Formats: sequence, structure tokens, C-alpha cells
Amino acid sequence: MHASARICRYGPQMPATLPVAPPPNAGRVVAVITTHNRLAQLRRTMGRLLAEPEQYLAAVVVVDNASDDGTAAFLASIPDPRLHVLRLPRNSGGAGGFAAGLEHARACFDPDWYLIMDDDARPMPDALARFHASDLRGWDAVAGAVYDPSGRICDINRPTHDPFASLAKFLRTARKGREGFHLGPDHYAGGVPVAIDGASFVGLFLSRRGLALGGLPDARLFVYGDDALQTLRLSRAGGRIVFLPQVRFEHDQAAAGAGQGDRPVWKVYYQHRNALILYHHAAGWLFWPICLVVIPVWALRMRAYPGQRRRFLALFLRGVWHGLRGRTGTAHETVLKWAGSLT
Repeated sequence: MHASARICRYGPQMPATLPVAPPPNAGRVVAVITTHNRLAQLRRTMGRLLAEPEQYLAAVVVVDNASDDGTAAFLASIPDPRLHVLRLPRNSGGAGGFAAGLEHARACFDPDWYLIMDDDARPMPDALARFHASDLRGWDAVAGAVYDPSGRICDINRPTHDPFASLAKFLRTARKGREGFHLGPDHYAGGVPVAIDGASFVGLFLSRRGLALGGLPDARLFVYGDDALQTLRLSRAGGRIVFLPQVRFEHDQAAAGAGQGDRPVWKVYYQHRNALILYHHAAGWLFWPICLVVIPVWALRMRAYPGQRRRFLALFLRGVWHGLRGRTGTAHETVLKWAGSLT
């Protein structure tokens, strides 16, 4: 059961058929944020969002993943009627939170666009104005340009092309690795819209039609890969995604740990399980040859976990085994037990 601090002001309005592509006027935008025990980051993000005028941002849905750090009291203290809080009884991860939040926003508001962000990410002061001023005709999703607080491009949020869409793209990826299918600095500096196939859930605007085409994120993934799968599903269903470099976001990724060893060891399981699920979905018959290459390389990440290498290996092997089988039914509490962790 989900609890909301404010009831819906709008009833469900999902169309029976897919709507046409959105007009140039962006219309109503509703932000969807997932949070879990990151109150300091959430305060900054909410301050930035609620400073936007209502014509730019009609509502904000915050999914509180059972936080116990004062998040609920903070959200309850905000008087802005645009805020809707959805508190979940247990931590469902980013994937579960975004699935619940998008479903709630769709039922309550049925907006023209959903703005999806982590709790440690926020639009630059002019981002929403620039989004509304953009020509959005023909696009089903819009990815903004994401930077870290120092002004550098946030590597983990770079939009992507589908490396399996053609032989040329696959060979480019095989030759250049990540640089073969991720957008580079020239795309950020050029100021020109770029058609893409994938984007992260940081500064992603998803249209009503885009949500209908791609469906809700897979809540069973918990964390990692839900955004890549969601946007790849959308693009392969005929949806069109664009990167707009003038629509800028800030992502304080240092709050979650920028390096492998900075992350809680339990994330090792989800990182590798979900990567294999994504590869299986994206690569088709090439999945098994790719596994022979990437799995041994991934195993070397154990070096980033001194003192925890046995736990890394146990979580890694379980993640790989479950990823190869497409198994997503493991409870988060079980993963924490494997990691010897409580959070």
C-alpha cells in the first residue's frame, strides 16, 4: 500500500490509444523523484524545483523509499500544494520508486511530460525555461546535459546510441568501447539537438506518449539499469529521444560514491546482474559472445574492494548467475544478508 501526503486532484486519464507526438508547447510538466535517506541532497533538490513557477512545473511527486533520517518530517513541512509525497512501506530501490512514482503521477495528473530525477540531481536555474522554449515536435523523450557540481560532464549520465542498431555502430563500439556509443564533449558544446537511443533517469523528460510506448520501469531491478532498459524499450518501440545540450542539470554523484570501491558492497550484485539483463535485451544473439569478454573483465573490479574481496566475489558470482538466467526475484533483504550489511 502507498501513502500520499496529498490526494490526487485529477482522476486517471490514460488514453485508450497512443496520442500523437507532443506539440511545441511543452504543456504540463510533473517531476518524479525517488529518495532514500539522503535528506541533505533532497533539501537542495526540492528548493531548486519548488522555486520554479507553476507554468514550468505543475507538480512534484516524491517517492520516499521508507527513509528513517527525517525525510518524512521535512517533506511534511513543505507548504507548497504542488508537492505529492508517496511513502513506501519498504525500500524498493530506485527502480521500484520510479515505477511507483510514474504510476502515481500518471493517475493523479496525466501530465504532458514527466521529469525524472534522482534525489541528488536538480535542474540548473534556466533548465525548465529552456525546455519549455524548445521545439519538441516529434520527440517522445528529452535528455538534458548533466554536469557534476564542478562543471564537468557527468560520465555516468551521458546519453547513448544503441550499439546494436547497426553493424557500423557495433564495430565502432568494439573498437572504442564506451566512447563508441556514448555522446562526447563535442555534443555537449555544440548546442545542436542529437537523436539518441538511451538516457539516464537524471534530467529525463518523458512524454505521455513515451510512457505509453515504453511502459513503467521494471521495479524488480531495484537499482542500476532500469533507465537504460526503459529508454531502449522506448526507442525500439518506435519512440524518438533527443539530447538537448542547452537543458542542463547538476548531479552530485559524489554523494553516492563516484568510484567502484566507494559504493556499498551489496550494490555489486545488482550492478552485474542488471548489466547482463540489459545486455541480453539489447544484444540478441551476440549476448553469449559478449559475456565471454565482459565477465572476466568485470571480475577484476574486485581489486577496488580491499578487505571485502570475498564478499565481492560472492555477490559478483550470484549476480552473474542470476543475470545469465534473467532472475530478478531476489529480495533486497537477502542481498543485504549476503553482503553482511544492514543498509
